[in-house]
Formats: sequence, structure tokens, C-alpha cells
Amino acid sequence: MTAPLWIPTPEAASATQMAAFLRFVQSRYQCGEDLTCSASAHNVKDYPSLYQWSIEHPQQFWHSVWDFCAVQGESGAGGLFEPRLCRGIKRMAPPDPEQGPWWFPEGKLNFAANLLFPAGAGQSPRPDLHGEDGANAVAPLQDKDGRGQAPPLQDKDMPAKAGAPEDSDPAIIAWNENGRHAWLSWAELRSRVAALAQWMRDEAGIVPGDRVAAFMPNIPETVIAMLAAASLGAIWSSCSPDFGIRGVLDRFGQIAPKLLFCADGYQYSGKYIDSLERVRGILPELPSVQRVVVVEYLKHRPGLEGLGNALYLSTIISPESRVLSPEADEQSPRLSAKKDVGTSADPGHRTQDAGQASFELFPFNQPLYLMYSSGTTGLPKCMLHGAGGTLIQHKKELMLHTDLRPGERIFYFSTCGWMMWNWLVSALSVGATIVLYDGSPFAPRPGILWDMAQQEQVNVFGTSAKYIALLEKEGVKPAASHDLSALRAVLSTGSPLAPASFDYVYRDIKSDVQLASISGGTDIISCFALGNPMAPVWRGELQTRGLGMKVEVFDAQGNAQLPGVQGELVCTKPFPSMPVGFWNDPDGSKYRKAYFDYYLEHCGAEAPSAPGGVWRHGDWVELCDHSTEPAELCGPQSEGMTIYGRSDATLNPGGVRIGTAEIYRVVETMPEIVESLVVGQDWQDDVRIVLFVRLRGGESLGDELRKSIQQRVRAEASPHHVPRCIVQVQDIPRTISGKIVELAVREVIHGREVKNVDALANPAALDEFRDRVELR
Repeated sequence: MTAPLWIPTPEAASATQMAAFLRFVQSRYQCGEDLTCSASAHNVKDYPSLYQWSIEHPQQFWHSVWDFCAVQGESGAGGLFEPRLCRGIKRMAPPDPEQGPWWFPEGKLNFAANLLFPAGAGQSPRPDLHGEDGANAVAPLQDKDGRGQAPPLQDKDMPAKAGAPEDSDPAIIAWNENGRHAWLSWAELRSRVAALAQWMRDEAGIVPGDRVAAFMPNIPETVIAMLAAASLGAIWSSCSPDFGIRGVLDRFGQIAPKLLFCADGYQYSGKYIDSLERVRGILPELPSVQRVVVVEYLKHRPGLEGLGNALYLSTIISPESRVLSPEADEQSPRLSAKKDVGTSADPGHRTQDAGQASFELFPFNQPLYLMYSSGTTGLPKCMLHGAGGTLIQHKKELMLHTDLRPGERIFYFSTCGWMMWNWLVSALSVGATIVLYDGSPFAPRPGILWDMAQQEQVNVFGTSAKYIALLEKEGVKPAASHDLSALRAVLSTGSPLAPASFDYVYRDIKSDVQLASISGGTDIISCFALGNPMAPVWRGELQTRGLGMKVEVFDAQGNAQLPGVQGELVCTKPFPSMPVGFWNDPDGSKYRKAYFDYYLEHCGAEAPSAPGGVWRHGDWVELCDHSTEPAELCGPQSEGMTIYGRSDATLNPGGVRIGTAEIYRVVETMPEIVESLVVGQDWQDDVRIVLFVRLRGGESLGDELRKSIQQRVRAEASPHHVPRCIVQVQDIPRTISGKIVELAVREVIHGREVKNVDALANPAALDEFRDRVELR
């Protein structure tokens, strides 16, 4: 019998915000033995019953998340037992304001205000939130008749307030390959956002619905610009600066941005790379851009020639942009506001006292982010996410599933082109400090991120499954070399985390840590499955399905599968972070085709899923049931999930459908192999599995290694998983966000065109897969 890798103590589990939320729900909806209340939480006693209640009573659940997680604004919820939170809640289809699903139809909030003024943030001034009638937006909770107000709650039933940040505490800490380079307090962050928002409104003419684009590295100025845009009701969209000109135009060219932010360059693997030359090539094909704001990141006053109506960010928010922080040395400056906030001898310089900032309330579904699919098989899809759905989903995931508290420090390795950047920035709404990193995670040394984690006392460390695998290959053992006493959670996403990587984390990073493999996507700007701080961690599994997310596993005919049976990941009820729409998709046909048409096309109207519709996400998964395990072995129970890869990349040799992750989990534990890529090749009226491997320096692929690979796969997976053809390559193609591109390689080996190579970080790598004699 296998045992969990980690189990929280009963005391630790009870002290989590997830446990506090459970008590909150019990207190609010405890209706007695007769169960006369339709949303009774009488049977909510543990996480599985809380999850079941959340999907059976979604309106009451999201109402509770709004209140418990202290979303600031007007929910428009009505009474406790008859909340008006979702119009057309039974319709599982692209959101529609009239037909539904349309969450919080009477709700109003300002996304930026929620991040700049997190609830309970010490002595910080609260934002001035005003609706259309100018009335203050914060109202006490009561039902439509003035009755049914929630019973008083004890402190233990509410989010922890201890350690709430003061104005002088850090809101953002930023590192690059040279170490810490910026430190920004809460007061300074508010001041800069207010000043930039004022300039954007008064000088750049930004109004609600305008698109503000960023071609920026992961630095504080990017966060400042996003918050300024969001505070005005504008729509933010960003690309990582390592995108090529065509890749940027494939994205920004679809959305016609009015304002563009860019840095003069960025750093990667010890190299300083100019960005402005690319911007000069981008602007002629983006006639919608009226102003360009340049951030001086690598140089002071880089040339602005050929950049249209451009100016430096430092002329807008602070000429004295770099001074030392109290803890920093001479190499660790921080962004700082002037001492005389609100005054300047420079007439072009604007600041605003954070305490005087006023935020307009916008509808709950006000567009906030334009996000993009990877775009490796055509133009990227432009997904439009709403402010309210993004905020409430992120607060649920950060506070409940990650147990993030005010004053804690959270890091996620990401670029500004990956949705995990947006997720990380939302941690400000909790009152946590966000830690940014710009550069290679292995430069100037493989342990640079752990140097950062130690120095900054990071509590939650987020990264990709690929990084963890490569870290082990590099022989890095942070547990032996670093003080990680502050670290309590490690998060991983981007691809399935292999069981061997679970072992590595607990052996060589930290033995007493919650390892949460999480999975969702840009499509929902959040997660379907993620961590649970009350539950054990099992090797190779995601801990739980997210609260309020009715995630099921379907077979090809649309039938729900029991735990232990693989199938398609689907979501069968609406949730707030579904995109509010696709850009340039007036009839919703692109949206429906992307997520809702699959079972109707394959099974017709007779499919079990047809009446209500389902969201097919494209992951091949299996639910894991530990309910039969003895309680003394694994503590609190939950139903986890194993992900086997993308369902459109699953292999079908001999009619047996298997996930690529099952092969990666075996192959990438072998010391000779750095990384690999698996595809199915059409071969003699069947499909054969082809494995491409990148080997360590000095290694070569001979018959002995081929045989060893095949034997390992046969023994640890199954005979069906054994690759029939193994080929050595020098590089593996991947997207800008670091995901390997199996589908693009499959197109290449079949002689078909890859439509959008500009979406790749290393497009030249595809050439290695063309016309291989081994595949003939």
C-alpha cells in the first residue's frame, strides 16, 4: 500500500483558510436537520462535502467566496438563500448577457482597486469606490427584504488578518540575473499607478474598452501599467519581449491597441537584448497605436527615433526612479516615489496621493484581459476575460487552495505572455508581496531562483514542471544548499508533473512542503484542478478539483467515467472565469467551436452532454479516488486527478489510446536524457510511437541506449507505450511560455506546413525533424 508524500497535521489543516471557509459556509447556511433551506450546508463537514456543496449550489458558493475573500464592490447578490448571481445558470455555452450564463449581472467593482487596496491592509487608506450614482459601493450583507443577514462570525471563521501589510511594506520585489533590482512599497505602488492612470486618461485619452498593449519583460513597471489601465476600465494585453515581430503582430494586430508600453530591452542568459528595434518594425503595421511609452530598463534615455509619438515612463511617474531600499545594497535599487508626492519641478511629471485616488465601478463582466492561445496551428485565438470573473476566481485559488495570507511572499516563474503572470499579480488582492523574476532560471547559475527564495523568504514558490525536471538533471539540491525555512508550498504547472519530480521535490528541495501540481489554462485564466492545503499529496497526482468547478471525465460518447478510467476533462456547469467572449467573434462561433461543439459534432443531439452542453478542455485525465484508504494513513480525504497530456496529442497505436505524459514520466528519469518529445506517426494503416530525445553533452544514441529506453518504458508503463522509433535531436521546439509543441512536430514529420512558427521560442528547432531518414 502506498502512502502520501505529505500530510498536513490536523492542527495545520484546521488553521488553513480552506478550513475557515468551510466553517464560514456551515455558519451561514446551517439550516437544521429538516434541510428546509435549498442551499443547506448541514452536511458540509470536510473538503469532499464542501466541494459537492459548491457544485450543487454554485450561486450560494460564489456569493460566499465574494464575502469571505473580501471582494470590494457591489455583488448585487440579494438574499443569502436566493442570490441573483448568475443569469441563465443552466446554460453551458459561451456567455451571453441575456441568455446566460452571465455572472453577477448587477455586480460592480474596480479590479485595480481590489489589488491596490487589499482588504485588511493595515493602516492603508481604503479606495474611494463610486458607482454611477456616486454612492459608496460597500454595503452590509442582507437579503432583499432586509432579513436573513449572515450570523456573526468569530475571528477563526474569517481570513487571517495577522501580518497585514503596512504602507511601507513591499508590494513588489523584482529580481533578474544580477540579483534584486527593484523593491516597491504599497504606498509607492499606489502613487505610481495613480499618476500613470491620470496621464493615460488626460493625455493619452484612454477610456473604458480601449486596448492597452505591452511588449514588456517581467518587471514592476509592467504591473504598474496593467493596474493603471485596469483602473480606467481599459483592456490589457501583453506579450513577452522574446516574441518576434510576426508573433507580436499576430496578437496585437487583431486587437488594435491605442497605447503601447515597451522596455528598451531585456536580459537572458547573460545577454542584453534590444527590444526597440523590433518595436520599430512593429509600429508601421499597428496604425491604431497613438502613443508609445518606453521603460528605461537596460539603458538611461535610449533613443526614441522611429517610435512615433513616444516618451519615457520616467517623465510620467518619477524622474527619481531609482533609490536604495532600506534592506538593499548598492546593487539593489528600488523604484521609489519622490518624497514630495504630488509636486514636481518637471511639468511633465505627474504624481497623485494614493489616499486621494478615486476608482470608478464597472460591471462585473467588464473586459479586463485579452489573452492568446499558443497559435502554433494558425493565428492565436484572442480570449477576452472579464474583471470580476478573473478576480473572484483568483482570490478563491490564492486564498483557499494556496492558503496565501496578507504579508506572505509569493513567486511564480513566468513571462508576461503566460497567464500565470496575471495569476501572480492577483496575489496583491490578498495583501501578499509578489516576487518577480526576469531572465533565465538557470543563469548565471542553476540555483539562482533558490538564492532569491532564500534571500526574499519566499513562502510560495511557483514554476513549471519542465523547470523541476531540468533542475534535477542539473543536480541542484536546494535542501542542502539553501535555507528554505519560510517555504511552505511549491506549485507546478505548464505540463503534467512526473511522479519522479514529486520524489525530487520532497527529497532535494524540502520534505515538509505542500507540493501542488495545478492545471487549467489561458482559456479560463485559472485552474480546473489544483492544491488543497487540508489534504495529503499523492505521488503523481493533482490534489483536487477546484471548488465551484464541476469537472468530470467523459468518454468519446459523452458518458461520465468513474475514478480510475481515463477520458476527456470536461466542465459541465458554468463558472465565472469563462471568457466573456472571443475578440472579433460577433456570433460566438469561434468560441463555441473551441470548447462546446466537440460532443455535439461527434455524438449528435443524443449525446448525454447535449442538453446542457459541456466545456471540453482538451486534457486527457483520470480521477483518483482515495476514499477507501484508511484515515490513519492519509488523513483528510480528497479526490485527486492524474493528467496524461493533451487529448489532441494522445497516441492511438493498435487502437489503444494513451497519453504522452505516461512516456515522458519514464524516459525523462533516465540520466542520459535531458528532455524528450513524443508524437504518433501515421504508419502502415496504424500509428507508431516516435520518441525524439535530447541527450546530455557527450552522449549519443546507440543501439544499447535505444534498447534500454524501450525496456524501461515496457516495464514501467506498458508494451503499448513502447516507442517503435527513437531519434536523437539537438533541440526540442517549444512555445514562448516553454511548452513543447507536439502538434507542430507531428505536422512536420508528415510533411505538412506549420502555420505559425512565430509563436515558437526556437522555430529553427523544427528543421531537425524534417525529412528524417529514420522516419521513412
